[in-house]
Amino acid sequence: MPEVNLFINGRSTPAAAGGYFERLDPSTDLVASRAACGRREDAEHMASVAAANFSSWSSIDASERAKILRRAKDILPKYRDRFAQLMLSEIGALNEWVDFNIKIAADAIEAAVELALRYAQNPDINTAQKSYTVRQPVGVCLAIAPWNAPIVLAMRAVVFPLAFGNCVILKASELSPATHSLIADVLHDAGVPNGVLGVMTNAPEHSEEVISSLIAHPSVRRVNFTGSTRIGRIIAGIAAQHLKRCLLELGGKSPFIVLKDANLQLAAQAAVYGAFLNQGQICMATDRIIVEQPIAEAFIGILKGMVDNLIAADPRRDGVKLGPVASPSIASRLSALIEDALDKGATLVTGATRRGQFIDATLLDNITPMMRIYSEECFGPIAGIYRVGSAEEAITVANNCEYGLAAAIFTQDLTLAKDMANRLDSGVCHINSATVKDDPAMPFGGLKSSGYGRFGGDACVDEFTEVRWITLENP
Repeated sequence: MPEVNLFINGRSTPAAAGGYFERLDPSTDLVASRAACGRREDAEHMASVAAANFSSWSSIDASERAKILRRAKDILPKYRDRFAQLMLSEIGALNEWVDFNIKIAADAIEAAVELALRYAQNPDINTAQKSYTVRQPVGVCLAIAPWNAPIVLAMRAVVFPLAFGNCVILKASELSPATHSLIADVLHDAGVPNGVLGVMTNAPEHSEEVISSLIAHPSVRRVNFTGSTRIGRIIAGIAAQHLKRCLLELGGKSPFIVLKDANLQLAAQAAVYGAFLNQGQICMATDRIIVEQPIAEAFIGILKGMVDNLIAADPRRDGVKLGPVASPSIASRLSALIEDALDKGATLVTGATRRGQFIDATLLDNITPMMRIYSEECFGPIAGIYRVGSAEEAITVANNCEYGLAAAIFTQDLTLAKDMANRLDSGVCHINSATVKDDPAMPFGGLKSSGYGRFGGDACVDEFTEVRWITLENP
């Protein structure tokens, strides 16, 4: 059983007040890890250490920072088995999900490095106006990462600001503290200097205290948060009080539109992948399957054949394709969503069986607006089926939602698909592929209650740098 401390100034450090909290294995209820109970004093100390090291890290040439981060990319696979063991015990992750995380985390490092190198080139000079602009790192960045994709989302939250010369504090999730702490080991092993990266762990009851202290610290100039919309609103409110800029990647309820001319087998495979990978505990998960009525029965039949055998069980058992959800409260909420939908007229296609934190892959047909599942994010192994009469109605149903993160459209009419993609309220849209898709070099983020700001792509530069205008006149 791993025991992790705070990571401060390159060292494993117990919390000032002492104490550890326990994370339980969602499959066995045995203790998976013990982590230090960081408090306000630790948060303020960690921010001060990062601030003290900002000048030295930011003054290093971008190419030297790139070499260090690329070493992290190169050694990341060597940590694969350690990550796999921690993700299995802390969140019930299957090997498929571990390998997905490792690959995309490596891609995120490379994307961050390439972006930072490109913007580290010569300043934008306006000879006629005798002025130029420069981009500079902002200082200390607070990165708050979730448990569901602990490697990729924590690595992404850390390496983009690091690549631009910022120092970073990673606030680890209470559900995956040991997995998140291992991110620091990888980067420190690669050569990130002492004090440039800190990792804070805390018991759940101290989260508000720790986060508020970190955001309030004068040296913390940026906040990036990936997690629920409910918590995102709280963090945005605290940051606003201190005039701190936020990047928020929040909840989703991704629509998956299947038109009557679609390749049904291909669409069904993508829907199952998007809905049930990692037990559906992905912000981009296929939550709403919106299908045209003429092909609904045929498509649902194909889906049912693929989903019937997705029985949730301990990932340690051979052949298991669906693990547990992360906590008892999540399992209870999902059961309530299913029960509410069935009570209000939904049809159970398959699944819905619950054994503790194990919930079999569930398909519910005939979803209507009166049901909670119509508007609430599932974030679990449940997908609702919405029948529509036309492509136009599909757009209406898809946009009738407070979230706007990812979407997918399946059709052989690419002209129609591109028109529909332009009209969907989503930050990301995929044509003839799953809602779960990741390219760290592209701008990723949502609309509406799915947040604001972007990881990846040119839009990301504004999140982690300040642009300055300088004029020059002869004496």
